[in-house]
Amino acid sequence: MTTRPFKVLGIQQIAIGGPSKERLSRLWVDMFGLTVSGNFVSERENVDEDIAVMGSGPFKVEVDLMQPLDAAKKPAVHEPPLNHIGLWIDDLPRAVEWLTAQGVRFAPGGIRQGAAGYDITFMHPKANEQFPIAGEGVLIELVQAPPEVIDAFARVAG
Repeated sequence: MTTRPFKVLGIQQIAIGGPSKERLSRLWVDMFGLTVSGNFVSERENVDEDIAVMGSGPFKVEVDLMQPLDAAKKPAVHEPPLNHIGLWIDDLPRAVEWLTAQGVRFAPGGIRQGAAGYDITFMHPKANEQFPIAGEGVLIELVQAPPEVIDAFARVAG
């Protein structure tokens, strides 16, 4: 295995799905005090999500509260309820290139702009013969960290 040419800096988001984002909001917004900072709707991804946040600045973490637009369609953003986690990556293209070469399976779609405006891609939750490394049942979103997040994590790491 070659030296890893990128760093996972921290958690960028967790995405939680349910039949009703209003019910999710009661816990995460009303009880825990997170603030809703935006909404993202996508027919292609079958999702209506509120983007709630905790923390601030480069250490802000999103909690995406998601419900399906149509519960009978795929992808089913509410099954499983913990839909995915997002990790800040300092160099997303190099990470994808290196991870793919190591046998990591990525979901279709490649690197693209995500709901929060950052470049993203998803690691597939299930491995296959060609790509024997995957999320073992967990969908993992890799998110290109903006410069201020990279700098802040570098300062904390010393």
